[in-house]
Amino acid sequence: MYFYDWTYIFVVIGALLSIAASAKVKSTFYRYAKVASYSGMDGKEAARRVLANAGIHDVAITHVAGELTDHYDPRTKTVNLSDAVYSQRSVAAIAVAAHECGHAIQHNQQYFPLSFRSTLVPVANIGSRAAWPLILVGLFINSNTGYFILQLGLLAFSFSVLFQLVTLPVEFNASHRALCMIEDYQMISNEEQKGAKKVLFAAALTYVAAAAASILQLLRLMLIAGNRRR
Repeated sequence: MYFYDWTYIFVVIGALLSIAASAKVKSTFYRYAKVASYSGMDGKEAARRVLANAGIHDVAITHVAGELTDHYDPRTKTVNLSDAVYSQRSVAAIAVAAHECGHAIQHNQQYFPLSFRSTLVPVANIGSRAAWPLILVGLFINSNTGYFILQLGLLAFSFSVLFQLVTLPVEFNASHRALCMIEDYQMISNEEQKGAKKVLFAAALTYVAAAAASILQLLRLMLIAGNRRR
């Protein structure tokens, strides 16, 4: 009765949100990946300008393979740009490159939500690995011990949800910084700013969808735990 119940609707809603957000970011990115920027900059050049103007000279810009695999790595202090960004001269490439540099600036300025998220990484990783084994064991043991194990699983899963929530202000702030920088440094025209905003907004939706899906899953597990207790 634990695996075939109405609470699966939460899983379905979360999955649909994630699929819709992923489709949105891909379609928006590739739409503006075809729009050349008037500045003629490619992604790596835009990243260099942003970092230089921010007074950051110890962050490397590297090329990584893959589709939309762009990220900033605070451990190695590298801005990693994907195939569609690193050497491409488009509005989408400049927006994404500036966004990743926004994370580098956050790191340099010790932006609290980013620092807090970094401290959560090991706890969230352990929680995500331990949560489901604990939850499943707790569901199969019909005793107070089983309920206690189930609660431990929910606690572990909660850390993953918390990580997703803390990620939201980090990502939105990086996008805000990116838009300000590419405008101030005249990397795109006023008309192209609309496209850059759409690209970064669509990217932010993926994090919102991931957080929503995690919250819905946690709510479902809490309902199951409540029924298990009764």
